[in-house]
Amino acid sequence: MSKSRFNEEDSKLVIDLYRLSRTSSKLVQGNEYAVPSDPSIIVTSWKMNEFKYYDVPSPFPTLARGLFTRQLLTAPGDENRFQIIARGYDKFFNIGEVPWTDWSSMQFHTGPDYTLSVKSNGCIISIAPVTPSKLIVTSKHALGPIQGVEESHSQAGHRWVRKHLADRGKTEEQLAATLWEKRWTAVAELCDDSFEEHVLAYPPEKSGLHLHGINETHKAFLTLPPNIVDMFAEEWGFIKTPTLVLNSLSEVKAFTDDIAKTGKWNGEPLEGFVVRTHITDPKPGSTVRDRRPPYPTGSSFFFKVKFDDPYMMYRDWREVTKTLLSAKGPLDEVNIPKSKLKRQETQLYVKWVKEEIKKNRTAFSEFNKGKGIISTRERFLDWMKSKQGAKDLKDLKENAPQRSKFGETIIVPVAIPGCGKTAVSIALAHLFGFGHTQSDDVHVKKAAPVFIKNVATLLKHHDVVIADKNNHLRRHRETLLCVASKRNPPARLLALNWSFDKPPATIHRLCGDRILSRGDRHQTLLADAETKSHEDVLWQFIRDREELGDNEVDASIEMEVEDSLEAAVSRAVDGCVQILGLQKPSQERIDEAVQIAREYEPKTKKTSDKKAKGFEPRYFGILPEIDLQKAIGTRLEEIPQDKKAFWDELVANKRITDRPHITITHQKNRSEQLHVWELCEAVHRIPRPPFFSFNLAYLLWNDRVMALTVEDFELVTESDGNVDTYPNHEGSIFISQLPHQIRDILHITVGTANSSIPPVEAKALVEAWRHGNKSGINSLEIEGLSARGRVKGLT
Repeated sequence: MSKSRFNEEDSKLVIDLYRLSRTSSKLVQGNEYAVPSDPSIIVTSWKMNEFKYYDVPSPFPTLARGLFTRQLLTAPGDENRFQIIARGYDKFFNIGEVPWTDWSSMQFHTGPDYTLSVKSNGCIISIAPVTPSKLIVTSKHALGPIQGVEESHSQAGHRWVRKHLADRGKTEEQLAATLWEKRWTAVAELCDDSFEEHVLAYPPEKSGLHLHGINETHKAFLTLPPNIVDMFAEEWGFIKTPTLVLNSLSEVKAFTDDIAKTGKWNGEPLEGFVVRTHITDPKPGSTVRDRRPPYPTGSSFFFKVKFDDPYMMYRDWREVTKTLLSAKGPLDEVNIPKSKLKRQETQLYVKWVKEEIKKNRTAFSEFNKGKGIISTRERFLDWMKSKQGAKDLKDLKENAPQRSKFGETIIVPVAIPGCGKTAVSIALAHLFGFGHTQSDDVHVKKAAPVFIKNVATLLKHHDVVIADKNNHLRRHRETLLCVASKRNPPARLLALNWSFDKPPATIHRLCGDRILSRGDRHQTLLADAETKSHEDVLWQFIRDREELGDNEVDASIEMEVEDSLEAAVSRAVDGCVQILGLQKPSQERIDEAVQIAREYEPKTKKTSDKKAKGFEPRYFGILPEIDLQKAIGTRLEEIPQDKKAFWDELVANKRITDRPHITITHQKNRSEQLHVWELCEAVHRIPRPPFFSFNLAYLLWNDRVMALTVEDFELVTESDGNVDTYPNHEGSIFISQLPHQIRDILHITVGTANSSIPPVEAKALVEAWRHGNKSGINSLEIEGLSARGRVKGLT
C-alpha cells in the first residue's frame, strides 16, 4: 500500500476509537469484515451508541455515522498506522429534534448556500476503494454476506453497482481507481422494492442506487457540492437525486412549509428533504440558548425536514399492520396508539386490514420482512375508491364527534406533571392572547368546581381558553365537555395530548428531572431533592392516566414528552395555526414566548404545616428504560414456535410486567444487607442520579415464570446532555462495592403465568441457572439487548 495514503490525523482518530472501544464497549464497537473480493484484506466497521450523538460535548472522536477503516502494514517495531477506507455523513437530525436544529438556532450558525436534496426512502450504501483496483460496497455498518440472510443490504448494493457500471460500459476497477485517486466515498440510497420495501414505492425505472453525496474520506466532514455529485452520477450510471439550491434559511423554511401542505414535490409524495449547508462563525445576537451545533466553523452541516402527509400516514399504515400481525389475541382487542389514529383514513385502514388479515393471514406472511407493504397499501387505496370504501369513509366522517358550527374553543391539556403543559400554555397565551387558567392556582378544599367556574368565566371574554390542568382522567375531560356543551353555539374541545409511547421509566425520568429542575417554581408539586417524594406522585399519575379516547374531543394536537420546550411550543403553535385558522407568529415572537415561559414564576404557592413523609421504600432497584414486550418479541420472531409458547401465553394473557425493574435489595433483607441498602440510599438521594448500563443477555423461563439476566452492570461514565445527568462519587462507590453475590442474581422479571405466582420466583430461577441447576429451565441467548436506568427507592 502506498505510504502517501497515510494521514496522521486519520490514523490518530482510529487509534482513539480502538482505545475508546476497549474502555467503553457500549459507547463504541468495532466489527471486522473480510473484503469479499480479497478476504486477505480486513476492514473494521465502527458503530457508535446512537443515543450519544445527541450529547454536547460529544463523547466520540468523530460524528461520522458509517465509518470503515483498515490497518496499514508497517515494518516490525513501527507504531500502528491506520487508514479511513469509507466515510459516511456526520449524524444529522430533524428540525427541532435537538437544540441546534431549531430554526431559531440555525439562523445564527449556518450560512448560504442551502442545498435541498430529496430524502430517498431506502437504505444507505457507501461505495469506496480499498485498493486502487478494488471496491467495497457497504451498508451503514456492515460489509458482505450475513449468516442466515439470503442477500444482505451491502450485497444488494454491490449488485446494483455492477449493473449501473455495466450500463455505462464501465468496470469496478475503473471506479475504484477514480475514487482512490480523489480519496472519495460515494454515498447512495438503495431503493429496490423487489429487494426490500419501505414506505414509498419505486417503480423499476427508479430502482437502484440514488447517488446523493460524495464525501472526502478523512476525519473531517466535508461533502462535495451537488453539481459534482450529479456529474459523477451521470458518468458512472447512478440515479441522480433531485436537488434545489436556496439562498437563505428563511427561504428554506417557507419552501418546506409550502411543500408540507401536500407532502408532494413535482407531483410525487416524498418523505422530506435533507438540507445541506455549512457552519459559520456565530452571528451577532447569538446567545447561549441558541445552542451552537457541535461542529467547527467551515464543516459541512446537514439537517432534515420531514413531512407528515402522505408519507407519515403511509408509514402509520405499515406500523399498524405490523402491530396487528404480531398480536397473539383477538385483533379487535389490539391496542393501537391514538397518535397513529388521528387521520380518519387510518382509522378506516385499521378496520379494513383487520378483515383482510382475518380472511387470509398467509397473504401477509412476508410483511414483517419488508415484502407486500406497498401492494397492501395499493389494495386499500383501490378499495377506498370503491362504493363501499367511499361510503365507509363518509360514514366515518359523518359520525365523527364534530359540530357544524363552533363558538369558542377550550384547549384541554392531557398530561402528567413535568410534561411541560403550563410552559406551553403560557407561551400560547402570550402569542395568541388566549385566556389561561390554572387548576394549581386554586387553593381551596374543593378546587375542581372553582377551576371549572374559572374556565366558564374566561369563555365570556375570550374565543380560546386554556384549561390548564393535567386532565389525565376521563372524568376531568367530561366535566370540560359539559362546560363546552352549555355554550351557544357549543365550544370546541382541542386537546394538547402528550403521547405515552415510551417505556414508563423513560416518561418518569423525563418528567421527574423537569420537576427537579424547576425546584420550587410551582404552586403545589415542589421538587424534593432529598427524598424524591415527587417521584411517587408521578408514578401515581402514570398508573392512573386514562388515554384520550377517539370521541372525547373535537380535535387533537399530538405532543411528545421528550420534546425540548422550543420544540413543544413549535409543535403546539403549528397545531393551533392549522386547527384554529390563526396567523402564524414570526420566529422572533415564538422565541420570545419560549423565554417568557422558561422564566415563569407562579404568583401564589400553597403552604402546608404538615411535615414531609419519611423516606420509606419497600425496596431499591433499577428501572430499565425499555419496552419489554417490543424488545423481546422482536428477538423471538425467528425462533421455532415451540420455543416461544410460554412467551405467547404471557402476551395473550397480558402477563408482561408493566413496570420492569431490577431489584437490588429489599426491606425484608435490610438487616443482613445494610451496607447495600445504604449504598442504594446514597445514590437515590443524589439530585441528578447517575445512570447504570447493562446487557440483558439471557431469557430464562419454566412453566411458571420468565426472567432476563442482567450482565455487565456498570456505571455510565460519559455525561449525557440529553438527560442532564453526570457521573459522581457515590455512583463510583456503588459500582465498586456492590457485592458479587448480588450482581450475579440481578434480573428482570418478565412475567408470571398467573397472578397467584409471586414474581420473586424469577430470582430462584436465575439463581438455579447460574449455579448450573438447569433442569426444567429453558434458556435463550439474546444478542444486542441492553438498557440503562437509575437506582430508585420503590414501593
